Amino acid sequence: MQLTSALIFGNACDDEEDNLATLGSNNTDGRLLILSRYPDEDEVGLMIEDESEALRDIKVTLSATRLLIETAPGATELFGGDDVLEIDIASALGDDLEEIEAVLKVLLKGVGTLVVEHSAS
Repeated sequence: MQLTSALIFGNACDDEEDNLATLGSNNTDGRLLILSRYPDEDEVGLMIEDESEALRDIKVTLSATRLLIETAPGATELFGGDDVLEIDIASALGDDLEEIEAVLKVLLKGVGTLVVEHSAS
């Protein structure tokens, strides 16, 4: 499944929401994607619009222009039958890349893998 995001946002620890870590993507087709996890959970919640799944063993690849989420085959139906969700980021993350990376580290600790692709300077 492929989406284009106008905006990616995140919070590594929302103390007003019991330290919930969240990463969201506001996509150009109007769909909202949210990854979330409370500190005591051993799964990452993935929601696209009003459908959600709890996942483990996911791989997320982050670059300034792309977010790639990979699941085990058949782990979710949220991607329209695919095991991969690729989100192209319309406005490169630039200075926000480190913040989004920090959020993903919290979300995936112990339940997934994070790969960060830094562009060559």
